[in-house]
Amino acid sequence: MTAAGVQMDGIEAPSGEDPGWDAIWDSAAEIKDWGYVVEIAIPFSSLRFQRREGPQIWGFDAVRRYPRTHSFHIGLFPRSRSNNCYLCQAVKIRGFENVSPGNNIELNPTVTAFHTDARPEFPSGDLKKRDQEAEIGLTARWGITPNLTFSATANPDFSQVEADALQLDINQPFALFYPERRPFFTEGADYFNSLERVVYSRTVRDPSWGFKLTGKEGANTYGAYTVRDDITNLIFPGSQGSDSTSLEKGNTSSVLRYKRDFGSHYTAGLFATDREGCDYYNRVFGFDLDFRVTPTNQLQLLVLGSKTRYSEETAMNFSQPKGAFNDWLVSFEYDHYTRTWGWWADYEQTGPDFRADLGFIPRVGYRNVEGGVLYTWNAEPGNWWAQFRAGTELNYFEDWDGRPLNKAASLWFNYSGALQSNLFVRGTTMREAYNGRRFNLNSFTLTGGFLPTEDLRIGMDIHLGDRIDYANTRKGRRLRINPRLDYNLGRHLRLGIDHIFERMSVQNPRLYTANISQISAVYQLNIRTFFRSILQYVNYDYNSGNYTFPIDSEYRTFYTQLLFSYKLNARTVLFLGYSDNYLGSQEFGLTQADRTFFVKLGYAWEPV
Repeated sequence: MTAAGVQMDGIEAPSGEDPGWDAIWDSAAEIKDWGYVVEIAIPFSSLRFQRREGPQIWGFDAVRRYPRTHSFHIGLFPRSRSNNCYLCQAVKIRGFENVSPGNNIELNPTVTAFHTDARPEFPSGDLKKRDQEAEIGLTARWGITPNLTFSATANPDFSQVEADALQLDINQPFALFYPERRPFFTEGADYFNSLERVVYSRTVRDPSWGFKLTGKEGANTYGAYTVRDDITNLIFPGSQGSDSTSLEKGNTSSVLRYKRDFGSHYTAGLFATDREGCDYYNRVFGFDLDFRVTPTNQLQLLVLGSKTRYSEETAMNFSQPKGAFNDWLVSFEYDHYTRTWGWWADYEQTGPDFRADLGFIPRVGYRNVEGGVLYTWNAEPGNWWAQFRAGTELNYFEDWDGRPLNKAASLWFNYSGALQSNLFVRGTTMREAYNGRRFNLNSFTLTGGFLPTEDLRIGMDIHLGDRIDYANTRKGRRLRINPRLDYNLGRHLRLGIDHIFERMSVQNPRLYTANISQISAVYQLNIRTFFRSILQYVNYDYNSGNYTFPIDSEYRTFYTQLLFSYKLNARTVLFLGYSDNYLGSQEFGLTQADRTFFVKLGYAWEPV
């Protein structure tokens, strides 16, 4: 809750904050001469709490965070930096006797319509109607108990989701990770977390319906969903790279997660995922352990097995095993963190035929040992600096046959201080094997940012050094610069600018130059209404003469998204939007490929 009355919510969890709570609650704020005052009313139907007769004991913390020259945090209790469990330290309140969430039923009907034009014979011809549709959708939520929620959705619509922040995908041997933003999947996402990304809901591309159950009863935590997806996205992982495809075939995806607490420090869990399609399936099963031995020491273990069968066509086209095949994954991590010292050790082992098609594990067929140590200097109040950190990391990768893939060592330093400034410096030396050759590589990374004024944030990332040219199996030199800026023009308009420049050279001649730009602007009319625009531009310029195979010399795209949003609450909304795509190459300039107009109306209804 801000001083201007804007609501923000999320669920605090040991693995981080889950932003997908999106509860319905009331609030108001007013700025006074002496400061500001806020009032918040959260109905019990929006909270998850244990079912229990008589008084209950709830943890509570009231926090105010405000950025000045330093970032300040005011709370009800002093947090120990030598205790890695925040929730364990919360103030305990006793009361709430016989509290009830009421019916705890919510129905969220939606009406969505869109119209898309495209060029059937791109890049020539005129834009013609490609698709036009109006759909009625419904999402229902039922609080079976105050802490166990069942939800179902039909024809879900995600038109309010922002465009992904662009990532440079040149010279990347493995698939890129993108965060999930769709509300049906972000709600309760923390229940499915583990040491590896066993569940990655963005593999579900175009869901037509789904069911979901999440909650915690006593010492037991449950998470499960089943979704029908009209498109099947596949990642084919390997030890030195991954491939991918998208099939116009439907599948049914199911995930089951169960965890049980033993006391306040030990947790054991089970995993099962299943994806079934035409002539295809992938099943993953296993268990994990999380032992918080002391407030500063944590052990985690994950063991998974998989069984997979691709269609004959898919197996042949992407050089995958024929028939059914299976394999295992083992991952272990030890962490020790105090106010000043920290050290960790990791071990991973993944068989070459392990697949987790409902997760994000783009690398298999390897063993990895990794460890590091860090020391922290914390400043006393009033100093110009807040914290210094220094550390070192070592890691070793080998393939399934014991051949080294990567040996790396790095030293790093981190500073934070006045004007909310931060600076991170890392130097790395490594020996990497790829496609039968070995390369000695040295690189340098610098990342920093600060707030020169209360309305302006400036940041910059710089990567410089050796890098493998994976397309041609050669050693090269890379320079990447990523400046970014966020600026508030008064209390209503916020601008964001993000640019990535990368240039790679091999044997002195340039191999490619890449530029990716994104500009976003949000104008907040009031606490419920805003306009948003996002512009993304990509320009890849290849030196085709320095490649060992034919390649186009230029690739360009330009994407626009415009959105008007009115939100009465998290699910009573009105969206009006427009988006389009322009494409260009060495053969033709930027040409509009398509455009889409859409509207969505949603309403949150809670029966009395």
